[in-house]
Amino acid sequence: MRTAFLTTSGLALAGLTALALTAAKPAMAADSLTIVSWGGAYSESQREAFYKPFAKDTGIEVIEEEYNGEIAKIRAMVESNNITWDVMDLDTQTAIAACAEGILEVMDWDKLGLDRSKFIGGDVTDCAIPNIVYSTVLAYDKDKLTNGPTTIADIFDLQKFPGKRSLQKNPFVNLEWALIADGVPQGDVYKVLATQEGVDRAFKKLDTIKSSVVWWEAGAQPPQLLADGEVIMASGWNGRFYNAVKKDGKNFVIVWDQQGIDWDWWGTPKGNPRLENVYKFISYASQPAAMANQTHYISYGPANKDAVPNINPDVLKDLPTAPANMATALVVDPNFWADHGEELREKFAAWLAQ
Repeated sequence: MRTAFLTTSGLALAGLTALALTAAKPAMAADSLTIVSWGGAYSESQREAFYKPFAKDTGIEVIEEEYNGEIAKIRAMVESNNITWDVMDLDTQTAIAACAEGILEVMDWDKLGLDRSKFIGGDVTDCAIPNIVYSTVLAYDKDKLTNGPTTIADIFDLQKFPGKRSLQKNPFVNLEWALIADGVPQGDVYKVLATQEGVDRAFKKLDTIKSSVVWWEAGAQPPQLLADGEVIMASGWNGRFYNAVKKDGKNFVIVWDQQGIDWDWWGTPKGNPRLENVYKFISYASQPAAMANQTHYISYGPANKDAVPNINPDVLKDLPTAPANMATALVVDPNFWADHGEELREKFAAWLAQ
């Protein structure tokens, strides 16, 4: 999911990049970090907000590389004791799985000089530091639907909103939304979904709109489906809808109710000999001012809650972490999906085939 979104933007980099960002004074070869991320607009935001200022302020050279989140490469580096990646931008699934395997360093929050309680998702894993918050949201085109949906329950209201709607071809977030729309309190969603009765209840709710759903698989599809008038509402990643509004002039409205919050993380391979510089960078990039600066380049929310007061109010309103947008946010439980994801994806595929 992350790869599809982050590497297909208009700013996508072609193939693997190796851009060295050096300080004004020459840095010694030993004073360098290789940072691996997803490319595109996301890497551009990291370059401007973190890499360039860090290199200038510390004299530590930053070398960029792209990847697709391959845990196998991290494993191979650790097993061969040949670590060439220093800092990796990890998706949640990889961060949790790699930590469980013991191929990531356990992060020392005190050494980083960071208050773990200040970070959204700070308690999810011991091996990575949350850096951005993105979300799955509902949106509609106000040019085509004057009085659009206001809650997640409206996805399932075919009388009030007749017509096609688009959802991701994945049980992730869809099952949670189905239970919430069926009356399950948000705080009980994962407890209910962990039971067979809860799973059946979620699919039964999805049954009510199944014939009216256009399923999307790539991040570019939901905005296009709305723009073309093929659907009256669509789920999708908040950054995609934001870009359609800001860059393409679309009159899309994001419905923040029950937005499905997820993260990206900073981590490093176990046994990294450049751990001191790794800590310097992660601490630097996790400061409130630095995280607030990233919002000038991409519409993701900073994981550090102390960054919010530093964000331009005109920008803040469009971020998942804006206080108003967080009012009913569904913080996706990554451990639940790590434990039950494979089984639920199989059930979802079988349900679609019925």
